[in-house]
Amino acid sequence: MKQINALYHNNTQEVFGRITLKGKNVFNRSSYILVSDNEKDFSKNYKFIITSKRIDNCCFSYCIVDNISGFSEGDVVSINLKGEISFLYEINSTSNAIFATARCNHRCIMCPQPPILQEKDRTAFNLELIKLFDKNAEEVGITGGEPTMIGDKLFDIVRQIKKSCPKAAISILSNGVKFADINYTAELAACNHHDLQIDIPIFSDIATEHDRIVGAKTFYKTVQGLYNLALFRQQIGLRIVVHKQTYKRLPQLADYIYHNFPFVAQVAFMQMETTGLAEKNLKELWIDPYDYNHELREAVLLLNDRGIITYIYNAQLCVLPPELRPFAKQSISEWKDIYLPICDGCSLKRECAGIFSTNNGNVSTHIHRIECADSCTE
Repeated sequence: MKQINALYHNNTQEVFGRITLKGKNVFNRSSYILVSDNEKDFSKNYKFIITSKRIDNCCFSYCIVDNISGFSEGDVVSINLKGEISFLYEINSTSNAIFATARCNHRCIMCPQPPILQEKDRTAFNLELIKLFDKNAEEVGITGGEPTMIGDKLFDIVRQIKKSCPKAAISILSNGVKFADINYTAELAACNHHDLQIDIPIFSDIATEHDRIVGAKTFYKTVQGLYNLALFRQQIGLRIVVHKQTYKRLPQLADYIYHNFPFVAQVAFMQMETTGLAEKNLKELWIDPYDYNHELREAVLLLNDRGIITYIYNAQLCVLPPELRPFAKQSISEWKDIYLPICDGCSLKRECAGIFSTNNGNVSTHIHRIECADSCTE
């Protein structure tokens, strides 16, 4: 999530609330965090105040930041005891998500956020957080860790999103193992959400290879979970992170998906984010995305030609062959999406996914600027 460090703060406890800006009228100020540089707006009735202006002899909790232009009416933020401001919800973002837990029953070799074994339960906080989301939100994700590690509390989160954001589609990022329990799957279906998708990774058509990559012998539980979800007519997406240990069998995996999971709503091939465990295991995982274009092309076109909606996430359009560019999606969260200097002036930049800021320089050597004429002839 996006973070800003305060230059100064006087808060003695962590707070979170919805942002309101200068000149906006709110019914209950105690639920809001004011962002303003106008001292006339300041009031101890607000939960907290964020400003870039020096304040003398104040009687309220506040922090000073370098610039307040990064805040929008309706954002939801938390401020901890270190003065770190975390954006928990951004009104103008399309990638807002609830972080259900940092625990996980897998240890994927390319996981960008390594799991922890124990933590304080986040559910009560998350339920209050969802109540602050904009009621017209179009999409809310549920992620982790592994969200199903919180058990039935996952359904409380789904129901709260349904209540607070009735228009929002929900995407749950899960390894699918828990859905091998048919009763658990039935409980999810009973939430009766109008637009919920469970996105589940699968990394090989060979069980032992998938298990080695996820660090657990769970391939067949994941497969059973997929069938249980299909039995209850739940919308399913499959995700495949492409790296040195998965790219060679992408065509075979695509064929396996077509023959065994024809009910899935979509399949996404994802360029790897090289942070966390992926950075630790980089020598075993890194391959220039350009070098697996042949296998990626065969897999994508195989699924597409057979009527399965197929996407490519996190990829740079200049690295993809022209016939694959229509499948690429703008998929990297705004707060960690960057472009290289060479991208300036590229005719495809506005449609391109960009690059993870967390990749620490691990990018394709084939990234280049595409001129307008080139995009039509390549």
